[in-house]
Amino acid sequence: MPPSTDRLVRLIAACRGKRIVVFGDLIADEYVSGRIARVSREAPVLILEYDTTEIVPGGAGNAASNVASLGGDVRLVSLVGRDEPGRRLFKVLPKRVERRALVRPGGFRTPIKTRILAGGIHSAKQQVVRIDRYTSEPVSEAHRQAVERAVKRAVRGADAVLVSDYGSGLVTPKFVADLARKIGPRIPVLIDSRYALTRYRGLTACTPNESEVEQVLGVKIDDRGAALERAGRALLKRTGMRAVLITRGSRGMALFEPGKPTVHIPIFGSDQIADVTGAGDTVMATMTLALAAGGSYEEAARLANYAGGLVVMKRGTATVSAKELRGAVLKGSERF
Repeated sequence: MPPSTDRLVRLIAACRGKRIVVFGDLIADEYVSGRIARVSREAPVLILEYDTTEIVPGGAGNAASNVASLGGDVRLVSLVGRDEPGRRLFKVLPKRVERRALVRPGGFRTPIKTRILAGGIHSAKQQVVRIDRYTSEPVSEAHRQAVERAVKRAVRGADAVLVSDYGSGLVTPKFVADLARKIGPRIPVLIDSRYALTRYRGLTACTPNESEVEQVLGVKIDDRGAALERAGRALLKRTGMRAVLITRGSRGMALFEPGKPTVHIPIFGSDQIADVTGAGDTVMATMTLALAAGGSYEEAARLANYAGGLVVMKRGTATVSAKELRGAVLKGSERF
């Protein structure tokens, strides 16, 4: 039987004040918006009249922002530069995100993802191009060790740890495994890894999307239920995790636990998605908070599904509040 609505609502309330350490790659998500003026005479491209520039926390910063928006107390551990994007990023982090564990070495360039948004006066702005800067630069050994020391201090008294690995080398499987062993099995440690998921073993849970699973296992899932089942079970075996939650876009989610039947969770809300930017961070943040609050894997997955359905209806790098999540759970119960 799925968890009751009352149980999910109580779990959302229990998330408030849980102490979550978010460790990983911090990225400045920059949005440059403009109004379409005309087509250029120089080339077949649009000319945009500049409107605004906004920087919001991306990567581990978006995961931390989502935990904070849902009521958790967050300690963010990462690298951020003393450059202009880094200073702006530092300032826009939510108040509930503790900044003391951020390492800010001189000379480090803050990774930036710039999205150019274009639209008319009365129409929604759409992303037309993305420019990545410094996102592929490897982190130095000295910087990585400084962050690892900060993580060891930060996890004292934590209720859960969320690890966000975007492939810079800041996060390593060996360090995360050692950290998980040190803090013990009662503290959930969840991993979100873009490129090296199967190198992380023995942690609590992961929440890859279907395309990431296909890439790491070399398979094609599509609408084939048997292929999804084999992939989920293979990922459980290869990672040794207690749960694997595969997000499938408009097809919902699938939760795998050793020795238990697969739980298929239908999508919440409309399948007319506005923007998937950062949706994985929302899912991971919700799952981590719910487990920290004492929820089961299925309860955490169902809350994450509601949160994911809400955030993809928002444009840009967005978050979901506890109030919105509670409303979605109550609305979802009306469908049954």
